[in-house]
Amino acid sequence: MASLICGSLAFDTIMTFEGRFAEQILPDQLHILNVSFLVPALRRDFGGCAGNIAYALKMLGGTPLPMATVGTDGAGYVARMRELGIDTQFVREVADSYTAQAMIMTDRDNNQITAFHPGAMMQAHITKIEKRDDIKLGIISPDGRDAMLEHSAQFESAEIPFVFDPGQGLPMFDGKELATFIERSTWVTVNDYEGRMLSDRTGWSNADISRKVDGLVVTLGAEGCEVWIDGEKTLVPPVKAEQVIDPTGCGDAWRGALLFGLEQGWPLARCAELGNKVGAIKIASKGPQNYSLG
Repeated sequence: MASLICGSLAFDTIMTFEGRFAEQILPDQLHILNVSFLVPALRRDFGGCAGNIAYALKMLGGTPLPMATVGTDGAGYVARMRELGIDTQFVREVADSYTAQAMIMTDRDNNQITAFHPGAMMQAHITKIEKRDDIKLGIISPDGRDAMLEHSAQFESAEIPFVFDPGQGLPMFDGKELATFIERSTWVTVNDYEGRMLSDRTGWSNADISRKVDGLVVTLGAEGCEVWIDGEKTLVPPVKAEQVIDPTGCGDAWRGALLFGLEQGWPLARCAELGNKVGAIKIASKGPQNYSLG
């Protein structure tokens, strides 16, 4: 049984700044900000939430079905997924458009500055979700605004349980729209910052949200994560990475592990525990052995 993964496919340009952003930005000069960062280390990866989640899930032994769009420059990305045994039947090419592009710069404290060009991702709503016996569950991860709205309604109509994980796409939606996402979904996952924004915009506490779904997970970075079920909170402890090398993609690795556990029918806390382990592996690695398609 497969997991349908709605989200972005993107080319990631990853850069490392050996200093600290805070030392280069003058707070009293933000109105005329003009800065440049020397980045000795640079690499280009196959990324995007749908691609990274699919990779992590596949490496764990799950069955990912990414639903996403690429531009006319995306043939190599699709070929890479097929080489890895990832089914691309729901990956659509959009003419006259670039594949989404993310430029991510990380400083020595693991702070990040990201520039993102959505490109073909803005047409992701063209592909529709329909009920299929071989699709067990799904996830809505950051994607085009229209795609996230329409796919959530289609998951509900197709009676496919799904995870709502808006990530960096959360600010695109107002309180009413976010409440609708929650009411349609089976599980909700956010980090602690996104969780506060979700509560602010909906007026619902974590306990309130957890009573509307089968479970809410709030990830806390190095502090582990909170699993909320029916108003009750359980803290799932972190797994300490042996060495922090690159945090890029840790959230997607965590999401892939969550889906694997849900595919197996595990309790939500056990799924989150695996997510913490996989995230710790990712943050301690880089290059082709990490949990991204790079």
